[in-house]
Amino acid sequence: MSTVGDKIIAQKGNWTFSGEVSINFDSHVAKSVPMYNEGHQIICNLTDFFLSNNSLVYDLGCSTGSLIEKIAIHNTHKNGIKYIGVDQEVNMVKQAKERKFNNKSLKDFDIEFLTEDINLMKLEKTNLIICYYLIQFIKPHLRQELIDNIYKSLHWGGCLILFEKVRGSDARFQDLLSALYNDYKFSRGYSVDEINSKSLSLRGVLEPFSRSGNIDMLKRAGFVDIESIFKYICFEGFIAIK
Repeated sequence: MSTVGDKIIAQKGNWTFSGEVSINFDSHVAKSVPMYNEGHQIICNLTDFFLSNNSLVYDLGCSTGSLIEKIAIHNTHKNGIKYIGVDQEVNMVKQAKERKFNNKSLKDFDIEFLTEDINLMKLEKTNLIICYYLIQFIKPHLRQELIDNIYKSLHWGGCLILFEKVRGSDARFQDLLSALYNDYKFSRGYSVDEINSKSLSLRGVLEPFSRSGNIDMLKRAGFVDIESIFKYICFEGFIAIK
């Protein structure tokens, strides 16, 4: 076992979001994923186009619930919106529920956090589904079925917002992206040992697709209207409208 930074310990090929990771997750992910909070703001602004009174929104892989909190506050002037955050990690959902309980500004919102296996749960008909750096952690052979279910669950005109780490289109570009991302992590204060330990811990756990791989997956599910809304090194955000 070794440290990957931010007081988080991980094993080779065994990165997990359970246990103590949930306590330091928000600070770690905001530090290690470029423009993590800016991506939250983009999503909040996009909800202006898809959430109205009595809408339903899912945040799949909600972690500690920070994004749902921001979306709810952003849409405080709308009535009857239901927010459902889903995560399979018990400790993440515990953190999310504590966030809601301890934040007085959230007490009047209809927010529910569920501990569920996203691949097994049945989604209600909804206006908006968010997968913020989630799909990359789903085993590749399960991803298409999940995206298919997301597509079926959306109302016509509803949308999926998908943010992912992406691979380069070929080996040369992958090397470039990896080098630039390592430079970014160095600039954020991570050491060589911490960066290497994090990479080792994610082996077989984080398996990103390329940009075209993600778009092809969305198209196979039925999405036609797909647009990139964010790109920074090897991180990209997509919006797919049914």
